[in-house]
Amino acid sequence: MDLGPAELVIILAIVLLLFGSAKLPKLARSLGQASKEFKEGLKHGADGPEGAAGATATPIAESTGHTD
Repeated sequence: MDLGPAELVIILAIVLLLFGSAKLPKLARSLGQASKEFKEGLKHGADGPEGAAGATATPIAESTGHTD
């Protein structure tokens, strides 16, 4: 499924109609920032399991107060 120039122009026109010309720069900026943060998250996630998710995870028994 290849997108040719005609299809890309149609998609761009639809996006322009949906979001308007004033919101397109802000939308592109936020997409770029999200992409940058995603790549940084992947880079930090490759460092090891000691990341932020591992530090905040608590066992279920502790969080509910029930013990065996």
